[in-house]
Amino acid sequence: MPRSETVETRERNRPLRVVVSPSERARIEAKAEAAGLSVSAYLRSVGLGYQPRSVVDLDAVERLAKVNADLGRLGGLLKLWLTDTPGRGAAVADVRELLGHIKDTQDDLRHAVTRL
Repeated sequence: MPRSETVETRERNRPLRVVVSPSERARIEAKAEAAGLSVSAYLRSVGLGYQPRSVVDLDAVERLAKVNADLGRLGGLLKLWLTDTPGRGAAVADVRELLGHIKDTQDDLRHAVTRL
């Protein structure tokens, strides 16, 4: 362990008691867990003005990214089909509408991921 971390830890030897109700304790513990911090680290951070962010379910983000990539590939294939086979299959207007829906869904996915 680097010396600076050891010194900082040694300086943190003064416990601070906080009296809370059982429901407040449960809420604090839940928020600390959501932030990926111990209760002590969470309260220290919040008390010093830092607002911890919740830990994101990285698995869910990865799945969203894969869905976004799949939508991109689907849109690319539809565009290719439109240019290679004009007038065959579905009506061009229907395909263009579908492309619009794919783009809207990708935009929604990007927006959802950035909020995480």
